[in-house]
Amino acid sequence: MTALAPSATTRTDPELADELVATVRRFVEREVMPVASQLEHDDTYPEELVAGLRDLGLFGATIPEEYGGLGLDTVTYARIVEELAAGWMSLTGVVNTHLICATLLKLHGTDEQKRQWLPPMAAGERRGALSLSEPDAGSDTRALRCKATPDGDEYVIEGTKTWVTNGERCGILALAARTPEGITCFIVEKEPGPTSGGITVSKKIEKLGYKGIETVEMTYDAHRVPSSWVLGGPDAGLGRGLHQILAALELGRVNIAARACGVGRAAFEASMRYAQQRHTMGVPIAKHQAIQFKLADMATKLEASRLLTRSAAEKFDTGQRADVEAGMAKLFASETALEVATEAMRIHGGYGYTTEFPIERYYRDAPLMIIGEGTNEIQRLVIARGLLERHPLT
Repeated sequence: MTALAPSATTRTDPELADELVATVRRFVEREVMPVASQLEHDDTYPEELVAGLRDLGLFGATIPEEYGGLGLDTVTYARIVEELAAGWMSLTGVVNTHLICATLLKLHGTDEQKRQWLPPMAAGERRGALSLSEPDAGSDTRALRCKATPDGDEYVIEGTKTWVTNGERCGILALAARTPEGITCFIVEKEPGPTSGGITVSKKIEKLGYKGIETVEMTYDAHRVPSSWVLGGPDAGLGRGLHQILAALELGRVNIAARACGVGRAAFEASMRYAQQRHTMGVPIAKHQAIQFKLADMATKLEASRLLTRSAAEKFDTGQRADVEAGMAKLFASETALEVATEAMRIHGGYGYTTEFPIERYYRDAPLMIIGEGTNEIQRLVIARGLLERHPLT
């Protein structure tokens, strides 16, 4: 199914973009990096840091100014995500899933839905989440079992969703459920906490990395929502859920690529410092050709990752179809992040394996990007199918 392209986005003023990125970098250096490892190892939700993201306006990063957001283009947003991920990748997940939900509203919501939900989302008063994957339906979105049964002017929702970032603390959910017309996207309000109406956070998912940020399973037990919460309205939105969500996931894949650039950059910069400080055989290890080759390959692949991410972001901003470009960026950048994190551990030797250095955190965080927003195996299918559509036999 072809994803809808977003409407063209106004390019952010370059000076303003540079200023915003510099502000986020200072926030990361001063507030995030000193506490990231401890919060991550304790698996503690970073309330103060998330409040800092709200104060910076990042929950409204790509939400139009008319609804109280910053109205940033995707290129600038990707640069900001890279800065956050270089400090602590987990923080980018809070913003990503929120803005996917906001993008769904921006692209497909009715005027009333936009006026109702985008302003509190832009202010960070109500955080968004995406309720798509299920225990038996991850990449195979057509196998979704969660049902929304019509009952008068309401729908009754039954089913279980998993891998929900922000699930417990969110106030708004973009939910994919099966209706008689097909997969439909609902915008569902909930109260922050473990229960809200017929919604229960049934399990916290423990993870290898990406810690400190909630990832949960949610159960919908006869949860009622009004028909007006169908994304795009009940007249236009029924059965259009997958079409709508695939378009918004292009932004999610740009986010994953950008955070992979951030994690890879952090691992590379740590390796550059260590290689010049650590001496063996009377010289810094950076003087040894074996280490130089590693550093050269790391830097080259990181630069390529950043350029692919920028290309995808630019296409998304101009309203062009970006499924292939976003898939390429996500695929290459995530594989690079894992490779660079592994090489960083090799360069650091035993120290890279200790919790004294953040290398082990990069090493545990990097695999998430390979499976997040669609596994890289799925990305290859998306890329190949898109290429075949663009290059038919004549």
